[in-house]
Formats: sequence, C-alpha cells, structure tokens
Amino acid sequence: MSRQPVAIAHDYLTQRGGAERVVLTMRKAFPDAVVHTTLHDPDGTYPEFRDATVVTSPLNRSGLLRRDHRAALPFLAPAASRMRIEADLTVVSSSGWAHGFPTDGHKVVYCHNPARWLYQTDEYLGGSAWRHPLGPPVLAMRPALRRWDRRAAGTVDRFLANSRLVQRRIAETYDRDAELLPPPHSMDASAPREPIAALADLDPGYALVVSRLLPYKNVEVAINAVRRSGRPLVVIGHGPDAARLRASGLPSHVRMLSGLSDAQMRWAYAHAGVLVAPSHEDFGLTPLEAAAFGVPTVALRAGGYLDTVLEGTTGLFFDEPTADSVAEVLRQAYLHAWDRGAITARAAEFGEDHFIGRLTAIADEVLARV
Repeated sequence: MSRQPVAIAHDYLTQRGGAERVVLTMRKAFPDAVVHTTLHDPDGTYPEFRDATVVTSPLNRSGLLRRDHRAALPFLAPAASRMRIEADLTVVSSSGWAHGFPTDGHKVVYCHNPARWLYQTDEYLGGSAWRHPLGPPVLAMRPALRRWDRRAAGTVDRFLANSRLVQRRIAETYDRDAELLPPPHSMDASAPREPIAALADLDPGYALVVSRLLPYKNVEVAINAVRRSGRPLVVIGHGPDAARLRASGLPSHVRMLSGLSDAQMRWAYAHAGVLVAPSHEDFGLTPLEAAAFGVPTVALRAGGYLDTVLEGTTGLFFDEPTADSVAEVLRQAYLHAWDRGAITARAAEFGEDHFIGRLTAIADEVLARV
C-alpha cells in the first residue's frame, strides 16, 4: 500500500458501540483515510464501514476471533506490533491495542480509556479476577502486557482524552498530558425512524438501557430495579452476559433486543420515557443520544456521566449501583417536570461539527511539524 497522508487506526471493528461511532466520525474528518484494525467483522459492526478501505491483521482469517475478539487476547499485542502503517499521520482510536500499531510518521491517539483489563481488571470482569474463568489467564499475562502497553504509549505524539476521568487515567498510567475532546453523539433526531415490531405492544414512556452486555455495565441492576414495580424496561445491546441475563428469568415487562438498525435505535430513543445508565463509564455517551430526543437520564454519579448529565436539567443521579437506588431515582425522574428544550440543547453541545473541527486542527498542527 502506498504511503498515506492520514490513516485511521482502531483496536477491532467487531461490535457496535460508542468507540466505533467515533471512528465513523473520524472517517468524516478524513474521508480518504484507510482504516487499520486487528479484526473486522462486517456483520458485527456498523454497516457504514463497508464503504471504507479496511486493512486487518492476519488474525482476521479466524472466524472465531472475528466473532469474539476477547478470545484473541493472547495474540493481540503481537498482532498489533506487526500492523505497520505508512502514513504521515495516524489518527488512532484506542482502548487497548491500536496505539501500539507502529508507524514511521506521527501518531495522535484518541484514548477511550487505558486498557481496562490491564488497569481495572476486577471492574472489567465484574468481580474478583481470581473468581472469574478469564481472570487467572489475564492476571498471568498482565505484567508483560502492561510493559507492552507503556512502550506503545511512548510512541504517541499527542494524547486526546474523551472525558476528565480518562484524562486523569492517562496521566496516572502513562505520565502524559492529554487534551480533553469529548466524543460526539451521532443521533439525528430529525432522521427517519423505523418501528420495532417486538415493542409494538408497549406504550411510549418505557425505561431504556442501551449498553454492551458485560458484567461491569450493571444491566442486571436496572432489570432488578423494575422487577417488582412492573415498570416496562427495554434493554438494547449484546455481549457475553446476554445468556446469563436471559437465564436469570426476565419479567414479562422487560424486553432484551439486539442488532437494531440506526432507524430503529432512533425509534427506541424517541419513545422512551427515561434512559437508565447504571455503569461506571469512561464517557457518558448514551445520555447525549437520549437527550437528542428530549429524553432525560438517571445515571450513576460517577465517571463520564459527570461530564454529560446536568443534574436536575437533563437527568438525575443515584449514588450506588443497586436496584433500590435505581428504583427510587427512576421513580423521581418520572415525577420530575423536565424541560425538553433544555435537554435537546445539551445534546447539541456535543455535535459532530465541533469534534471534526478540533480533530482536523490538531492533525494540521502535527503535520506542520513533518
């Protein structure tokens, strides 16, 4: 491949989440850039990536690893170290691997979080690592992976952080300063919406959770919060915790969905009464997506939600991720007199135009030194 002025790198394109949406916005900033990643599952991630030129590592030959990137953990550091990019500037989206892709040019890293499995292992696994099946292998690999990770951080010209929490973690983990650049939400409330047949019998105003299904996301807390009340709850997401949650015996008023189109997601947000955000997030993106439709949030008073939720204006906080705490604040949220205009105005502050403008300006600053 010929040398590129600007390239884009991302850990793996195997799922639909906030980090992958950031990469889609990066493509709008640099539409001619090739995307470099370890794994690419076109059916598992956003369909817009089908329009991109995507370069993958040899790991991508394995269907198993494309379907479950966690199974690739022992191989990702060596694979990343061989993902050489020939570009004047590589703009990286990383929460673990892509900042380690070698390049002979400059590297700007948009950090979603220093690798959670390396630095917040218990939180990532949803409890003590020693009691989780993946815990002992992760702990065994952790010293070597931390050394690799910190060497990779040393190759970065500039770090960008998606939240104040991540900004602090970058300083603590890598002893590097990072500019704060909140990610954009990409929900266009004026775009077409597609009704969801599975929710046809639900009245508007249900509680909504949009989340990957991982233990630390605390989705089960939200389910238990409505278990006794009978309040309708819609959970949208997929992940390794899905089977366990379904096996726990979901009440009939709780629906779990996955694989929705963007038009269906817009419909789901527009018909919700309150978004429930119970996890400790690095950046609170889903409250902004809900706010685009004038929908308030009840969120854990921690992490990135402190950057995006304005208490009393766009949402309410609970202090502990417990069913009782969520249930009480959810009750208050339904009684609160919300100013929908103020909620949508908050979402507008985190639009794509600001993100693209700042990112391209940073790229120009770095390239000026080439």
